[in-house]
Amino acid sequence: MYTKLLQAIFFSNKHANHHIIESNAVLHFAGICCFDYVLNNSLLIFMFYTTAMRKILLFLCIQSLYLYTLAQQADLIIKNGKVLDGTGNSWIYADIAVKDGKIIAIGKLKSYAASRTIDAAGLIVSPGFIDVHTHIEGDEKKNPTADNFIYDGVTTVITGNCGISNVDLGLYFRQLDSLGLSINTASLIGHNDIRKAVMGTALRDPTEAEMQQMEGLVAKAMQDGAVGMSTGLIYIPGTYSKTEEVVRLAKVVAAYHGIYTSHMRDEGDSVTAAIEEAMHIGRVAKLPVEISHFKLSGQQNWGRSTETVPMIIKAREEGLDVTIDQYPYTASSTSLSTLLPDKILADSQDSIVARLSDPETVKKTVDYMLAKLAKRKLQHFNYTVVAYYKADTSLNGKSIEEINTLKGRKHEAGEEALTIIDMMKQGGASMIFHGMSETDVTNIMKYPYNMFASDASIRIYGAGSPHPRGYGTNARVLGKYVREEHILSLEEAIRRMTSLPAQKFQLKDRGLLREGFAADIVVFDPATVKDMSTYSQPHQYSTGFKYVIVNGAVTLDNGKHTGLRNGKVIKKEN
Repeated sequence: MYTKLLQAIFFSNKHANHHIIESNAVLHFAGICCFDYVLNNSLLIFMFYTTAMRKILLFLCIQSLYLYTLAQQADLIIKNGKVLDGTGNSWIYADIAVKDGKIIAIGKLKSYAASRTIDAAGLIVSPGFIDVHTHIEGDEKKNPTADNFIYDGVTTVITGNCGISNVDLGLYFRQLDSLGLSINTASLIGHNDIRKAVMGTALRDPTEAEMQQMEGLVAKAMQDGAVGMSTGLIYIPGTYSKTEEVVRLAKVVAAYHGIYTSHMRDEGDSVTAAIEEAMHIGRVAKLPVEISHFKLSGQQNWGRSTETVPMIIKAREEGLDVTIDQYPYTASSTSLSTLLPDKILADSQDSIVARLSDPETVKKTVDYMLAKLAKRKLQHFNYTVVAYYKADTSLNGKSIEEINTLKGRKHEAGEEALTIIDMMKQGGASMIFHGMSETDVTNIMKYPYNMFASDASIRIYGAGSPHPRGYGTNARVLGKYVREEHILSLEEAIRRMTSLPAQKFQLKDRGLLREGFAADIVVFDPATVKDMSTYSQPHQYSTGFKYVIVNGAVTLDNGKHTGLRNGKVIKKEN
């Protein structure tokens, strides 16, 4: 049978080779037939075939085997999908071939075969999402599979934000390499932790010797592969630093071509001054600026995005490389301590307890908090909800107003302020603050140089009552703001999640579907993708993501995490 088929293929007409090249099945079979024919009929070939015929048969055998070898190149092929390459261009139908963790071909790949083929018909195929603002430090060992990120389409995270990072990034990167995560990780060096390492939480300016020591730590972090430096100028001890201190450290970052990211000094009443400070640091230090979780906090500031977004537009027109990021929710999440005056929080926890045990200090602190509440035009601290309170986890998910009632206190804001002080004396808590306008969220979202970020850790499923952004940021954008409300096009949303962050943070082989790039790929259903996590039931994974490939490894397979930990540490090249 093989002999007759081989003869028919090779000698039936002058177009035989064309048919062979066009069909993977024929190529595969022809290679087998050729060898079978030669091996089993070698004597016949030697005795009866002319030299010319032997040469033709040998040539065709080699040709078919060569083409067969080409067809076996890929480890994985994703076929029939609508490919959005991350540039913002419209989708195209194309196949993608992956080998050794890299994309090796994109197009109509009829001459490729693989050990695994994913049929993406009816689905979107895009680059893996890059979350530019995360806080994964401390949770890597607890949950190295990073399920909440993988189920939301994230393949790469930038950590070390808000001034909070590991100081010794070289050691941290080695630990991550040894542990192995399901996601890729790049890191900023955090100004707050640099300052703590040199000065503790002292409320003062650094000496020149301390300043030089901080500069040395920043330089070492950049040499170890940090992508830039972050500040958290609302947190202790960052809030104690003056602008010039940050400028000096930013100049060190600029020498290594890194970027400056900032949780600004204020996101409420003084937001415009805070934006100006962030951009001033970028201009003087001569480096790109990223303003983190761009928003307007407090009811009294609702609508001011028409004031703040134009500031970014104007700065870019003047030549400053400034961009922003955003989580698509009207609630923020941070420490309970942000409700208190900064000077209360200096030094150690013992110092905080001592201050908050002094009646006069308590009175001033209560007055301070009540004044802030009045500015919000609220009568109670019902907008503040506990995400995690170590001292009493039964209070997770409850508002300060509710907790105050549970403690048997009067239903008054002053009593609620005392409840906050009591909680701070017990170590404080992680909170959710409901205080933003949906109109501002969507207005900011429309700005084209705005990326999406979760501002989240690696979630430990079932632990605490965290902000839903840690589970559903990307799915929420794609489901609510793209499919349902048409605030963005799908192409634009994907660009903001992929190539824009890769460009900003200089991740040179990520963020686009390109031959030679890392095979970080997401396959999802645009008709069903949806965030499931809510404030009342946060521990729910997003739906609609079918496959997530990290460095060529299928980590989410038909909607289920495979447990693979194929993520890499991404270091900035100096």
